[in-house]
Amino acid sequence: MQMRTRIALIAAAVLGLSGTAQAATTITGAGATFPYPIYSKWAHAYNQQTGIQLNYQSIGSGGGIKQIKEGTVDFGASDAPLGGDDLAKAGLLQFPTVVGAVVPVVNFLGISDGQLKLSGPVLADIYLGKVTKWNDAAIAALNPGLKLPAQDIAVVSRADGSGTTWIFTNYLSKVSGEWKSKVGNDKAVSWPVGMGGKGNEGVAAFVKKTSGAIGYVEYAYAKQNKMITARLQNRAGAPVAANVESIQAACEGADWKGTPGFGVVLTDQAGKGAWPIAGATFILVYRTQKNPAQGTQVLNFFDWAYKNGDDAAVALDYVPLPDSVVKLIHSAWGDIKGADGKPVWTAH
Repeated sequence: MQMRTRIALIAAAVLGLSGTAQAATTITGAGATFPYPIYSKWAHAYNQQTGIQLNYQSIGSGGGIKQIKEGTVDFGASDAPLGGDDLAKAGLLQFPTVVGAVVPVVNFLGISDGQLKLSGPVLADIYLGKVTKWNDAAIAALNPGLKLPAQDIAVVSRADGSGTTWIFTNYLSKVSGEWKSKVGNDKAVSWPVGMGGKGNEGVAAFVKKTSGAIGYVEYAYAKQNKMITARLQNRAGAPVAANVESIQAACEGADWKGTPGFGVVLTDQAGKGAWPIAGATFILVYRTQKNPAQGTQVLNFFDWAYKNGDDAAVALDYVPLPDSVVKLIHSAWGDIKGADGKPVWTAH
C-alpha cells in the first residue's frame, strides 16, 4: 500500500493537479504514453469540477497492461488492444477513448514538413535495413523533383514495450510480407537495424539530434513538438498527410460493434483519404470490481470525458469517438459489476 501511495503522489506531482488527498477521491491509472496529454487535460478539468483526482502514470502500454493485471491501479491503458481471449482470461473489459495516429518523422537537411513521400513497403524496407540511403532509387521514385541527399538513413525505434510500436508494426506487417515473416507485430520486437529510444520523447530526441534519422511517434506528439513528418501512400494509392481529417477517414466503416473489446485495428484502411497508421487507444478495467465504489469513480470520469472532453481532445490533436461508439461503450459498462453481481455504473 505504501508503494501505491508513493506512486500516486509522484504522478500527482507530474500532472500538477489541484486538490488534496484528504478532500478528494483518487483514481489511479497507468499505461500508454500516447493519451497522456489528453488524460492530463481531462483530469485537471474534472478535478476542478468534482474534487476527484486522477493520477496517471505514462509508462507505456506494456506497463499499463502489467499493472492492471497485477491490480496495482484502477485502470490500465494501452494503444494495442487485447484480443477477446486475452480479455476473458484476465477478466478484463476494454473500451476506446480517443483515436490518434503514428507518423514517420525525419531529420535531414533541406526537407520540410510533409514534403517527403514514402510508401508502406519502402518504410518497411528502411526498417528492415534494405533501404539504407536517402537517395535510394525506391525513395527517389516516390519523390520526383525532390533533392535527396546521398546520406545514410539512421533508423530509430522504441526501446520499450509500446502500443505505438504495436500499431506501427501492425501496419508494416500488412504492407510487407517480409516484415511479417521476419519481425512481426508486437508491442516490442527485435529490430533488424537502428537505435532505440524510450517513449515518444526518447525517439524524438534521437531523431532531432541525428542527421539523416527517421523514427516514428504519435501524431499529436509530432505536431506539438513541430517535428518534420513524411506523407504516406495509403491503400488507395494516394499520398496523404496525417491530420484530423485523414485520421477520421480511417475510422469510417470500422466494425466497432462486431469486434471483441472494441479492439478495432485502424491500420491500412481502404478509404481514399485515410491515414494508413491510425489507431484508437484503450482502457482496461476488471469486469468484477473488488471495490465497486472505485470502479464507479473510474467510469464516471470517462463518462464525463465522453460528454465534455471533445473540444480538449481536438485542441490536442486527438480525434474523438463517434457518438454511436460511445453509446456502445456505455452499454458494455453494464457488464462491470461488484462481487455482489450488481452493476457498478448506470447511465445518468
